[in-house]
Amino acid sequence: MIGGKFRAAAILLLLATQSHAESLPRIAIIIDDLGYQLAAGHRTIGLPGPVACAILPGTPRAALLARKAYEQGKEVLLHLPLQSVDYHGPTESGAITLDMSRENFAETFASAMQSVPFAVGVNSHRGSLLTRHPGHMRWLMEDIRAMDGLYFVDSYTTHESVALQIAAESGVPAIKRDVFLDTDPAPDMLAKEFARLKTLARERGLAVAIGHPYPATLEFLEQEIPRLVEEGIQLVPLRELINFH
Repeated sequence: MIGGKFRAAAILLLLATQSHAESLPRIAIIIDDLGYQLAAGHRTIGLPGPVACAILPGTPRAALLARKAYEQGKEVLLHLPLQSVDYHGPTESGAITLDMSRENFAETFASAMQSVPFAVGVNSHRGSLLTRHPGHMRWLMEDIRAMDGLYFVDSYTTHESVALQIAAESGVPAIKRDVFLDTDPAPDMLAKEFARLKTLARERGLAVAIGHPYPATLEFLEQEIPRLVEEGIQLVPLRELINFH
C-alpha cells in the first residue's frame, strides 16, 4: 500500500515536471554557412545544447562536418543556396536558380542532398528572389516531401517569401526564422538580438534564430546558452518546434 502511494506520487511529480517543461518558452538556434572552415565547424558542433548545423552543399568539409555533427547528436540541415535579388557573385555549388528546368532543378537538389549526409531538414541560403516564386517553391517542396521525414526552414530573407504557404499546401513540415543574431556581430548587437529572441519566445512560446560561425557569435553563444536554464527558457531541437501533423 505504501509502495503504491510512493509510485503514484512519483508519477504525479513526473507529470508535473513534464507539464512545466512543456510550458516553458522554447527557442531553436541554427548556425548557417558551415562546410568551408574546419575549425569553425568543429567549434559550432561543440556548442552546448541542440544547436542545428546548416551545411552548404558541395563544400570541402561538408561530409566530414555533417558526420561529426550527427555523431554529436546535432540536427544536420542542408543549407540550400537559392537565387537572391542582390547576390551577383559566382554561382554557388548546389544553387537553385530561376532559369532551371524542372529536371535540372530536381537533379541539383538531389545532388545537394547527397553532399550533406545525415540531413534531416533543409534551410534556405540567400533566396530573396526564389522564395517569392510559387512555382519554384512548389518544385522544392515536392522534392523535399519525396524524401520522407525532411522538414524545411525558411531563412526568411524577404517578407515576400511564399515558402511557408507552399510548404503548408504541399504537406511539408516547415517553420521560419524569427531573428538573425549576427547581421552585425558586434557584442552589443549580438546581445540585443539574443534578448529579442528570448522576448519573442516568452511572448509566443517559441522562436527560431539563425547565426553564423563568426568567432564573435560562437564565443557569445558559448557563454549565453548555459544561462538559458536559469532564465526559464529551453533550447530545443528544431524538430520540436515544427508541426509534423
